[in-house]
Amino acid sequence: MSWEAINATAQLISSFAVVASLWYLAIQVHRSTRIAKLTAQDAATSALRDVTKQFSENAELGRIWRIGLEDINALSPDDRARFYHVTFQFLKAMETIHLHFIYGLMDEQVWRGWWNLYRHYLASAGLEHYWELRHDLFSERFQDLVRSVVKPGEPMTVANLLGTEAKTEG
Repeated sequence: MSWEAINATAQLISSFAVVASLWYLAIQVHRSTRIAKLTAQDAATSALRDVTKQFSENAELGRIWRIGLEDINALSPDDRARFYHVTFQFLKAMETIHLHFIYGLMDEQVWRGWWNLYRHYLASAGLEHYWELRHDLFSERFQDLVRSVVKPGEPMTVANLLGTEAKTEG
């Protein structure tokens, strides 16, 4: 075998090795991207779960949230302030979820589920009132999204879901 043949064979093997390395690297980058996307998606939705979890763990806060969604004026000034604080947290969590969706870090089907939930809450009297007062605390992109919401005919929130159980039974 001549040196030219050996050199050509070595270059061919080297080319295959480079292609195999690039293929392996592409698979690893794809997996890493998927893992990063899932991690970001979970972190964003955890933020919302953390906000809503306190409503089930703290009966008084749950009561304030439920009443405030339907009739903000039925709350005392102190309770209204607490409602405003949790509403800010609730909407900021949604803004984060939306941001993750915009940047491709959240699956569209997962986003649609969250958005369908938020459409109902954004249509509640209490959140509408808060939004009118404090929408400037949120990004313009999120403000545009909220402005574009098509309100459901019959908004369903924790405030008005109670009692629907009897309607569906039987």
